[in-house]
Amino acid sequence: MLLNPALRHGRKRYAPILQPHLQEMLEEYIKRINKVLTYIDENLDTELSLHSISNVAYYSPFHLHRLFKAITNETLNTYITRKRIERTAMMLIHNKEYTIVEIACKYGFNNASNFSRTFKKIYRQSPLEFRKSNLGNFSKISKMNSNNGKVNFITEQYLCNINNLKNWIKMNAKIEIIEMPKMNLAYVTQIGVNGINGAFQRIVKWAMPKGLFAQKDTNMCRVFHDSFKVTDADKVRMSIGIITSQKLTVDGEVGLTTIEKGKNIVGHFIIEPNEFEKSWDSLFIWMNENGYKKADKYPFEI
Repeated sequence: MLLNPALRHGRKRYAPILQPHLQEMLEEYIKRINKVLTYIDENLDTELSLHSISNVAYYSPFHLHRLFKAITNETLNTYITRKRIERTAMMLIHNKEYTIVEIACKYGFNNASNFSRTFKKIYRQSPLEFRKSNLGNFSKISKMNSNNGKVNFITEQYLCNINNLKNWIKMNAKIEIIEMPKMNLAYVTQIGVNGINGAFQRIVKWAMPKGLFAQKDTNMCRVFHDSFKVTDADKVRMSIGIITSQKLTVDGEVGLTTIEKGKNIVGHFIIEPNEFEKSWDSLFIWMNENGYKKADKYPFEI
């Protein structure tokens, strides 16, 4: 760190700034961890060894382990286990054609008792209890900490009335089925709901000097890699950035990915900030009511 002394009224003030080479090093760390996060997401149903993931990051296993914890606030093993359990939770909710054993095996839990124990540690319910309590819920399913430290699932009495949401979306949204083109996304990674504004500010600061907002069809975008249904708000991973059909070149901590062309349910909303959750809930209800099923891709906002 460098210390820049500034004199005012006889007192020294110090403003810490990051040396350029340290800033470049941090950006490189973030870039490689972003690659790791993407790789894990795409391979949760395969064996994910520390050695194979280290090869993706081009770091030694020891260095990757320390770096991953520093950036994500979770150890690599804890992160992978949590993500796998969350995937099984989503399948338990939405894929009743699969047995619990089949779902467990799909994500590497070949021992039923070990799977049940790990699942219960996160959700405080066995997989069977979880499936029974959440089948048929198309609105928000989340965890609520009680005073005694136990975690209870918010059941029907806490959920928005389905019919009310259907009426709300008729009044507040325009729903279309659109074939979306392939789009490029320059993004920064945001983990958790705290600090979202800062992530948007960082991507704007990066994009403005490049004149990207002057290009046609360039918009702000947020991609959700996790679902608030099964992931705690402080662990939900998002890619926050700008999206365009134009060619993009990235640098620093900014990553580059694509959203492939395909058919999407598009909801056009004019809402207050506190209605974001309601808009998503009602959109998924609309999807279910109209016989559609979510593809194995991430939902996003433009």
